[in-house]
Amino acid sequence: KSIHPPVKDGMCTNCHDPHQSEYKFQLKNEPPQLCFTCHEESMAKGKYVHGPVATGECSVCHNPHQSNFPKMLMANVNEVCFTCHSDKADAFKNKKFVHAPVEDSCANCHSPHAGEYQFNLKADGSRDLCFTCHEDKKDSISKASVKHGGLDTEKKCLACHDPHVSDYAKQLIAQPVDLCMNCHNKPLKTPSGGIMDMKAYLSKNNDHHGPIKQRDCSACHNTHGSDNFRMLRESFPPLFYAPFDPKNYALCFNCHEKTLVLDQNTTTLTNFRNSDQNLHFVHVNKQLKGRTCRACHDAHATKNPKHIRDSVPFATWALPIQFKITKTGGQCSPGCHQTFGYDRGTPVKNR
Repeated sequence: KSIHPPVKDGMCTNCHDPHQSEYKFQLKNEPPQLCFTCHEESMAKGKYVHGPVATGECSVCHNPHQSNFPKMLMANVNEVCFTCHSDKADAFKNKKFVHAPVEDSCANCHSPHAGEYQFNLKADGSRDLCFTCHEDKKDSISKASVKHGGLDTEKKCLACHDPHVSDYAKQLIAQPVDLCMNCHNKPLKTPSGGIMDMKAYLSKNNDHHGPIKQRDCSACHNTHGSDNFRMLRESFPPLFYAPFDPKNYALCFNCHEKTLVLDQNTTTLTNFRNSDQNLHFVHVNKQLKGRTCRACHDAHATKNPKHIRDSVPFATWALPIQFKITKTGGQCSPGCHQTFGYDRGTPVKNR
């Protein structure tokens, strides 16, 4: 319980004139000037002033005598706010996820009287305010060598996150893949080149990689920034050729078995084999000109089984793979070698 000090001290005449007054309730002055007799007037000054403060209606939020809540509030902080901001109250009831500071108190982020930032926020709401709690993100973003371009848009954090409530984890404003497509629905320029229109690409190629099927780009990409190219969560070779080292393929081996490229011979690990000759091993496991996974596979989507590309990306060229599958094997004719075939039963003798 909180009691206004003049009331607690029995000094009713600090605020009320016992004989006559020009103001309602025998007040000595109109609020907020009466309040400023004791309280600093600076609290009501700023570029943005809260509506009740601007109109001098302190008693909209505060009981001038006593209250069962701190700061002489009429109710707990959020209930006081919801008296006017009923749209937010409705949203809180209907959404799955509520931002922790909001659930605790609107005043964690908003100044209830006045401030220098829009919506009476205590700091720049697009990022600086977020970093007062999310210090780990501030640190990782500042250190990341590859940063998400979305962080530099006008909305910054708010381009992806709702600061109050959401139907999606991490306060996202949409399901992860749909959220990404809000920006990746057109070609984008980056410091290292560019990114294709991913929305159109995924629409045209219906054999989607597992994370895309699960509608979660963040399975492979760190959505804020990374020290790996293309904001990948783990290491993956950025170039077409790479000396083989399992550590360089940490991203792929999060889901796929390392033995797929470690065992030279197998009859169980892969169907991409000529009898028991492991053709993944042949392509990838080399110290000189080892092909990376994306030489033949697309990490997002294709029209072909096993995410086989239509063409091999080599420098500025796109060399058609011309992959053909059979019941027991297949063949390809890319520009990097003549037509080679494979068969899991009877090995093909390639020249």
